[in-house]
Amino acid sequence: MEYHTLRCREILLGKSPSKKTSYCYCNKNTRYSSLIGRNLFSTLVTSPNPDLGILRIPTKNTNLVSMRAIVHCYRTLVTVLLLSLSLWSNSQSISFKDGKYELGLGLGPSFFLGDLGGARGIGKPFVADVDIPLTKFSKGLYFNFYPSEWLGLRLAFNSSFLEGSDDEVDLAGGREFSRWRRNLYFQSKVTELYLGFEFYPTVFLENYDGLQGKFRPYGIAGVGAFRFNPKGYYYPDPNNLSSKQLVELKPLRLEGQGMSQYPDRKEYSLTQLEIPMGAGFKYFIKENFYIGLEVLHRKTFTDYIDDVSTKYVDPIYFSQYLAPADVPIAYQLHNREPFRNITRPTIGRQRGDPKEMDSYFSTILRFGWRLNGDNSPNKRALRQLRCPLYF
Repeated sequence: MEYHTLRCREILLGKSPSKKTSYCYCNKNTRYSSLIGRNLFSTLVTSPNPDLGILRIPTKNTNLVSMRAIVHCYRTLVTVLLLSLSLWSNSQSISFKDGKYELGLGLGPSFFLGDLGGARGIGKPFVADVDIPLTKFSKGLYFNFYPSEWLGLRLAFNSSFLEGSDDEVDLAGGREFSRWRRNLYFQSKVTELYLGFEFYPTVFLENYDGLQGKFRPYGIAGVGAFRFNPKGYYYPDPNNLSSKQLVELKPLRLEGQGMSQYPDRKEYSLTQLEIPMGAGFKYFIKENFYIGLEVLHRKTFTDYIDDVSTKYVDPIYFSQYLAPADVPIAYQLHNREPFRNITRPTIGRQRGDPKEMDSYFSTILRFGWRLNGDNSPNKRALRQLRCPLYF
């Protein structure tokens, strides 16, 4: 606080200068205080016009102040950096020491469930309508994160191949004859990406630590997207079935998709949403390695995986929407009953069942590795400190 000269003198004189050996003198011009001896102080406060020249007040070194500020900031920055690295290292240790992350691959058969093919009689749900001869191969990779041992989050990418054919119907004199007579066929590669949640209910019943030797059943459900592209065989010469071409079906609008004559039949997208759901089990051969088996069903929201859904259209409209080269292809692929030596009116007849969406499922043999679980330094240290189980 700055005082006028007289006020400063009064304050200082009131503090019994005889009892002190040094005093603080306030200089209002420089705004600095000087520590001075008792005799010099008495001279200054008793003289009406003190000679301030006897006080040598050092000039403030601004360069020194700036350097000190820089050093202080540097020390603070280094301290914060070291603390952050320590916390990050500790968090890494906590995250990995229990094997919270997992990588794996899956291999196995995939099965199509749709309008084409199927078992005897009327179409049946799920596995009861599977065509075993049309079983195809599926493969995929997945990454898991376990916030807890009873809950896992899975991100998976799979590649499958689906196929359906009315020619594979097992004739037994029942309603499957209409599908055999229809004689349609498709195949499609399917790629999918989904996020799933795994639930392990038996974890709460486990009574010892570690993973080796444990059998864990689980359920899984999630959401994802898949990409497909149905294709069929075109025979340039119907009398020579050994010569055929594989063509894409969607551009041919075989059921009038996108035609103004059929306003209720919109063009479908080749990328669709799905809900994967299923169940499986794991058996841990080692602390960081397991094998498992899983059945995963995909509920979809499209009936056009096989490009078959509703009723036959009038083929006369193909020439209005397709290129001239595609018109004969569409004529042949929209109705293949003539290959069965059957000729009858088909316009408006049922070609597929729009009430049931297509789906597919796979049975996967899984191989998985827990990352930095049993082999991490923390885990090895814990094993060395672990008390014996038996005496």
